[in-house]
Amino acid sequence: MKDTHPQFHVNCPSRLLFDQIADKWSMMVLKVLDDGPQRFNAIKRQLEGVTQKALTQCLRRLERNGLIERRVITASPVAVEYEITPLGRTLQTPFKALYAWTVQNLPEVDAARAAFDARNGPNSL
Repeated sequence: MKDTHPQFHVNCPSRLLFDQIADKWSMMVLKVLDDGPQRFNAIKRQLEGVTQKALTQCLRRLERNGLIERRVITASPVAVEYEITPLGRTLQTPFKALYAWTVQNLPEVDAARAAFDARNGPNSL
């Protein structure tokens, strides 16, 4: 049988990239940086629940993928600032569409969740 979905192979580069840009912190960091360059702590303050380790890893992945740029500010004290790149900005339209879909369909999703929990119990996942 011919494989019709090679992009789903475990080593497919597009699968790895999708995994890195579609996680919740990456999407939120790109949204935060949409307003302009920000320092690490300013980003962290806007992302309730993110740990320092998780944010550091996320920023490194985004920088490695060319979606953000890390700039050292040599003023005293030395600081680091992050800014979205032109490539990163190309994700804003699909991310905004995904967010709009989420808001628009949340009542229907909540109803589906309640029905699932009623059938299977709230701890069935």
